[in-house]
Amino acid sequence: MKALTPLLAVLAIVALAALGGLAHASLVLLAVFVPYSACAVFLIGFCYRVVRWAWAPVPFRIPTTCGQQKSLPWIKPASLDNPSTGWGAFRRMTLEVLLFRSLFRNNRARLHDQRLVLGEDRYLWLGALAFHWSLLVILLRHLRLFLQPVPVFVSLLSRLDGSFQVGTPAVYVSDVVVVGALVYLTARRFRSPQVRYISLPFDYLALFLLLGIVISGLLMRFVFRVDVAAIKQFALGLAVFHPSVPSTLAPIFLIHLLLVSTLAAYFPFSTLMHMGGVFLSPTRNLANNNRSQRHVNPWNHPVKTHSYAEWEHEFRDKLKIAKLPLENEDAGKIAFD
Repeated sequence: MKALTPLLAVLAIVALAALGGLAHASLVLLAVFVPYSACAVFLIGFCYRVVRWAWAPVPFRIPTTCGQQKSLPWIKPASLDNPSTGWGAFRRMTLEVLLFRSLFRNNRARLHDQRLVLGEDRYLWLGALAFHWSLLVILLRHLRLFLQPVPVFVSLLSRLDGSFQVGTPAVYVSDVVVVGALVYLTARRFRSPQVRYISLPFDYLALFLLLGIVISGLLMRFVFRVDVAAIKQFALGLAVFHPSVPSTLAPIFLIHLLLVSTLAAYFPFSTLMHMGGVFLSPTRNLANNNRSQRHVNPWNHPVKTHSYAEWEHEFRDKLKIAKLPLENEDAGKIAFD
């Protein structure tokens, strides 16, 4: 039931885009106003979240580690899992961002003969890695719609991605991989009881939006033929803030555009913001040098200490009644401030 509402919301967006292209006024609204508004929400929301995280005070080193910390000279430290220098933290962060190193160690818990058994679960790591890298390739390929002339690296990337051409139009490897990865990630949320229990409707919404974007893009390429020249002219107009909506925009393109705009506007308020948050996470980007350096909270308020001698002087009468020994028998003659 948690997935039904997001699914209906995505279907409503698809129906709105399909019906909105029938009238010229609604076409301009969906093709110009909505993308610009979504882009503004994305940029402002993304920057706001990142700046708030950057301003959050981090007085102590709290990195998440799974290896030996640097200590005595004869104990070998885990320089990558538990870095003690900035360069080590940079290497660890690089592997985390590019290869999802921590997710590679993901374990799966299950009950077997009334015993809790932990086992390796690399499929989530593989699915997440395939999805993110294929999505990056697709986004880079789409730069050819917004740039004129097309950069050399975009053309080269498109040729490499479509090198396994079996027909016309070419089937891109990234398209096949991203569909398989999204299907696996979606099926995993339905199949696993543990993941299904902790999943929220917003988690399903992001997956359904991504699935809708990918499916509509594939339909444009292989099923519903669209005017690519008109789409590029329209995209270039949006990029230079001189939009011109051609009358030949197909409904499937409007569906694709509206789904992309919805995802962009939803991005800063969702868990997808881990894309920017991973770089500012103190559990990842800090070196663990607590044994070699002392980190003091700079905004701690001064605290008046209460020494034992002062405490003994304050409760001297009660301690004598209880016949408890006193460290300083002459302390009663001392005047404390």
